[in-house]
Amino acid sequence: MSQKVTDLVSEMVTPIVNELGLELVDIEFKKEGPNWFLRVFIDSDKGVDLEDCGQVSEQLSEKLDELDPIDQAYFLEVSSPGAERPLKKEKDIKKAVGKNVHVTTYEPIDGEKVFEGELTNFNGEQLEINVKIKTRTKTYTIPYEKVAKARLAIIF
Repeated sequence: MSQKVTDLVSEMVTPIVNELGLELVDIEFKKEGPNWFLRVFIDSDKGVDLEDCGQVSEQLSEKLDELDPIDQAYFLEVSSPGAERPLKKEKDIKKAVGKNVHVTTYEPIDGEKVFEGELTNFNGEQLEINVKIKTRTKTYTIPYEKVAKARLAIIF
């Protein structure tokens, strides 16, 4: 059911974000405690501000009220994905080359399933990540199909 709702909302919100020159990053529909939350994450090259979130929220809310596709009560939240933005699509990963990332894989690669470091290359099939281990740097090559999750990372 959650997937059906996110797919439907994606169809509704995509024209809105495109018209405003924004990008749809992700949509979540999940229950937390007794409440349901519909979260829409937007971004742009210049970032997003409260006004952007408000415009998307207002326009999407009108469409949701009009079509009423969700049976239960829920809270609508529109926001930026934050500094540790998820990298869901190939284009997101390509844009992240040169930045710090956090990647988890479905199965171990060189004995590891979690990689955090600088994404140095992505050719559509493999990611190369330089991971600092104490005083040395190790480069991991990760097949794209083995990536379970990826996001930008803030590394101190």
